Amino acid sequence: MYARLLVPTDGSRGTDRVVDRALGLATRFDAHVDALSVVDETFPATSEYNVVVETREDEAEAALEAVVEACERAGVGVEPHLRRGRPHEEIVAAVDAYGSDLIVMGTHGRRGLDRIRHLGSVTERVVRTSPVPVLTTPLTVEEGDEMDDEDGAGVSDGAGANDEVGSNVGAGANDGTGEYR
Repeated sequence: MYARLLVPTDGSRGTDRVVDRALGLATRFDAHVDALSVVDETFPATSEYNVVVETREDEAEAALEAVVEACERAGVGVEPHLRRGRPHEEIVAAVDAYGSDLIVMGTHGRRGLDRIRHLGSVTERVVRTSPVPVLTTPLTVEEGDEMDDEDGAGVSDGAGANDEVGSNVGAGANDGTGEYR
């Protein structure tokens, strides 16, 4: 069903949950993992610009190494990729570049006013513009939430499951401009 999984990472706390989910799917479908980290260089130039970019590159490389190590321990084929630019744009561009057929990425799972304050998150933008399905996994677990990690293939059934699959295929499809028809 899936041959190449794109796993974007920035090394955020909880990323191991996303990697575990991706490894479960990769094992189940004998899929290859493309680990991706994007260095966001899209901020105003300051006297510290080079230091900030270098720090972000170091963090991105460390995040990629963590995914590579997890994949190798699980016996899953993996290739790390470091890109520069706007994270949501680079993630979507990577789908075509690497032949990905599913994106597995984390979300902070914000709700209510907190969600409104953070509109336009990277994950939200990817879900809206991706040409392939996106499996989102919460980076943190709230009390009372459970996550079925048995085979790494849990998908939201709308009944309070933790994972959500966003796809712009079929009814309500994204027309490529970020707008839904």
